[in-house]
Amino acid sequence: MRIVALVPGGIGDQVLFFPTLDDLRKTYPDAEIDVVVEPKAKAAYRVCKSVDDVLLFDYSDRNSPADWANLLGVMRDRYYTVAIYSGQGWGVELLMWLTGIPTRVGFSSSAGKRFLTDVVADKAEQYPAHRYHDLLQGINVATPAPDLTIGIPKGDLDWAEGEQKRLGIKGSGYVLLHDGAYEAYPIDRWKAIVQSFRQQQPNLPIVIAASSQNPALTTALTADYPELKVTAPGDFGKLAAMIAGANLMLCTESAPMHLAVALQVYTLALLNSASAASLMPQTDKFAAIPSATGKLADIPPEQVLAKVWGG
Repeated sequence: MRIVALVPGGIGDQVLFFPTLDDLRKTYPDAEIDVVVEPKAKAAYRVCKSVDDVLLFDYSDRNSPADWANLLGVMRDRYYTVAIYSGQGWGVELLMWLTGIPTRVGFSSSAGKRFLTDVVADKAEQYPAHRYHDLLQGINVATPAPDLTIGIPKGDLDWAEGEQKRLGIKGSGYVLLHDGAYEAYPIDRWKAIVQSFRQQQPNLPIVIAASSQNPALTTALTADYPELKVTAPGDFGKLAAMIAGANLMLCTESAPMHLAVALQVYTLALLNSASAASLMPQTDKFAAIPSATGKLADIPPEQVLAKVWGG
């Protein structure tokens, strides 16, 4: 059996799709399972346990007929028996039909559902990992969605152990800060949060996971608090390994938030809307701090700190 999953979106979307892939692997242990993802999302599969091959296609680009024909040829050559599509674009579903793949599964809400053999009700209000997992109903897999999990390569775990020694935090635990949101949380508000930690838990190390999305945060925080630690993992696996060692992950909405959930690390996530709270499972370990206005900047530090200190 050969299965292909077409999963548009960024790294976070891929991590949320992992439970679906894991259940496919559990149900069909001898199957070949491939994914077709955007180039920007390939890094996620460094920590995925259930995929044989990662194919690249930029769903969000203005693809030429040659680009579509190339993907069509690759999929035909691999003789897949099942194709599962997590998106909504009718062009992808037309492509799935043109491949001749016998079983083609997608959501009933998609404009191209007529090109599918099996459609699944789209319960968009669900936690996304559960919503994606519903697609397996199209191939008669009706098991509950498994927990979000990842597999960190041993080399990345070894790197993180060495990094913790370098930072002087091996065995002491630490708080990990990460702000990789497109709309960054204001620096002065991060400073207020750090100041509270300094007052309440002066000996607890705080580590900033440097983000290319927001380099100014690291510069500003370390200027005012030179005792802060800074780590710059070189890939997604190393970042996951550093998250795994944290006592608390304090972050904005981004792919590392989903890593923290997968690793069962206590997580407080600042989100830009109340509806975004559905991006996290509802448990005692994970708390969403949504903005009432749709802007991260409008979340007061006091609201964050009340979650931190249990006020």
